[in-house]
Amino acid sequence: MEKEKIAGNAYDSKLLGRLAKYIRPYKTVFWISVVLTILLAAVAPALPLLVEYTLDHYILSGKSEGLTNMLLLMFALLIAQTVVRYFHTLMTNTLGQSVIRDIRIQVFNHITNLRLKYFDNTPIGRLITRTISDLETIANIFSEGLIQIIGDLLQLVVILGVMFYTDWKLTLVVLVPMPLMIAATYIFKEAMKSAFQSVRLWVSNLNTFLQEHITGMNVIQYFAREDQEMRKFKAINAEHRNAHIRANWYFSIFFPVLEIIVAIATGLLVWYGSRQILADAISPGVVVAFIMYINMIFRPIRELIDKFNTLQMGMVSAERIFDVLDTDEFTPNEGTYKPEHVRGEITFKHVWFAYNGEKWVLKDVSFHVKPGETLALVGATGAGKSSVINILSRFYEIQKGEILLDGVDIREYDLTFLRQTIATVLQDVFLFSDTVLHNINLHNPDISYERIVDAAKKVGAYDFIMRLPGNFNYQVQERGSTLSAGQAQLISFIRALVHDPKILILDEATSSIDTETEGLIQNAIENLMDGRTSIVIAHRLSTIQKADKIIVLDKGEIKEMGTHHELLEMDGHYRKLYDLQFNSAGIG
Repeated sequence: MEKEKIAGNAYDSKLLGRLAKYIRPYKTVFWISVVLTILLAAVAPALPLLVEYTLDHYILSGKSEGLTNMLLLMFALLIAQTVVRYFHTLMTNTLGQSVIRDIRIQVFNHITNLRLKYFDNTPIGRLITRTISDLETIANIFSEGLIQIIGDLLQLVVILGVMFYTDWKLTLVVLVPMPLMIAATYIFKEAMKSAFQSVRLWVSNLNTFLQEHITGMNVIQYFAREDQEMRKFKAINAEHRNAHIRANWYFSIFFPVLEIIVAIATGLLVWYGSRQILADAISPGVVVAFIMYINMIFRPIRELIDKFNTLQMGMVSAERIFDVLDTDEFTPNEGTYKPEHVRGEITFKHVWFAYNGEKWVLKDVSFHVKPGETLALVGATGAGKSSVINILSRFYEIQKGEILLDGVDIREYDLTFLRQTIATVLQDVFLFSDTVLHNINLHNPDISYERIVDAAKKVGAYDFIMRLPGNFNYQVQERGSTLSAGQAQLISFIRALVHDPKILILDEATSSIDTETEGLIQNAIENLMDGRTSIVIAHRLSTIQKADKIIVLDKGEIKEMGTHHELLEMDGHYRKLYDLQFNSAGIG
């Protein structure tokens, strides 16, 4: 499970500075929010002052003339405050959602450009948490956090100023329990710092567990692991529940304590205020106004704690998001070379490659493929076959040696151009939850429908697509679950063909296909490979006998190289692999 720090700072000027950059396109909305915040704080003491004036000058004086006007004025003030609060809420939420929309787009774009090594070491569930849950928490910084905190603090300053101006002694009496509230607030803040971060941690762990297990559901059911995985899920879910309960438990203690403190302040006010009224030192209206002020002072303080925690959670989420954005595991794209024509000549010169450290996956690999030739890679699992194609497309960077395309180092090519030059058809075909058409053209408007139909006919997939409900507009379910393995593979062939690559890579593209479909697939492969430099990885040696060159890899080293017949005559590794598959078939 994911291990992350439990504590975080509620205020981080560096993080806030980075977040502020996303506000710039919406500075009008931001400043409207600030103005409305100031306005709400400024008019906060207006209602108690009106109540005080009405009570002293009309009700207690027995003066009815003008009383109705005062009541209407109070009602109008309440309506005005409601309207201002509505627009304030609308503006702050609009600001928050606009900011996280921009950040989410940036995060997604950033993630899609990271090298594959990053995804090898990062759980997908964690990235989902970052782009969804953590970003929603950041939105609360704007809608419920920073601006609201500023507004509450301004309201406190304004109200306290009015109270001291009205009667400083009475104000000091009301503030007697304030040290208790400050102490309770500090203790609560420290407890919630850990509790809320723990909640975020277990939300992330829960997302990671669900994503992995839903994706791997077939493995769970194949091996009857439902009960065992359920017990794991219950344990994680229990921790998630306990984290929420701890947070709510702190709330359940803190808010009753605040109510007691408010009750103490009110009791002191009534006691001292009554004595002052009897001594004719103050008017009853002042005491009533101060009772209203008490709620207006302590309510923002109560809300400040909640908003403080919102801000704290937002800061932690912002730090996590920026950790992703600060990840610089990109494939360097310093090259600018984009020739008008690529011939497809591939040269490996003394290439050494390791995924981690110096645990070499490829060791001093050298070979040459002429334009239009077919190179086949064979060898046991882990021999390094897939690594060859991964480094050719620069999904991973080599540590030593050179890889040349048409005599030019692939690092000098523009990365997008290089990858557009190469099309890869994998054994495990991935199809998106989209139409067949869009799974083929990948929403590229430059690929016409006619071109797709022509490609489908060339690879022999047109007839089965036309039998689907909606034909090319048939909605493929997630990962192509409603199509057979052969049908999904044919769609991947069409996808490769319409993008017109100069280099074609087939990574065990027929290993999961049944014998009946294999004939159709082989025909599609021949059409795909026609006129293109091709690299084929295959376990079935029958599919590569026509290759111009076959390389036998073992533990990252080239053991043999030659044509099918040349390798058979060597009576080495290839011959052993061949005999294992064909010793009873008599193929030669």
